[in-house]
Amino acid sequence: MTVFALVFVGIAVLLHGYIFVLESLWWTRPRTRATFGTSVAAAAATEEMAFNQGFYNLFLAIVAAVGMGFVGFGDPGIGVALVLAGAGSMVAAGTVLLISAPDKARAALIQLVPPLIGCVALLLARP
Repeated sequence: MTVFALVFVGIAVLLHGYIFVLESLWWTRPRTRATFGTSVAAAAATEEMAFNQGFYNLFLAIVAAVGMGFVGFGDPGIGVALVLAGAGSMVAAGTVLLISAPDKARAALIQLVPPLIGCVALLLARP
């Protein structure tokens, strides 16, 4: 069950790393604008905000990834705490998006389902 959990947390880590790239590095590119449904003007106006938001995603991914390392190769207690902090925050952020912008339900579910599965499975795997 632990491996199953870490696979889903790993998917969430990769996804949030990709979101970091989109928001912090590629925000004004045409393909990124199409992904987020923003115009050239809107992307330019929100570039600073997106840059900052991307780093939030990166930091959550780093915390969850370090937790994964501790679960697999170090102190599992520390690892579980870090995974739950990082991936749990991903779930919370996705839930906020789902509630505050129901028209973005697909994006919210993509953001929150993998870490949710990972967190629940990791908790169930604990003795």
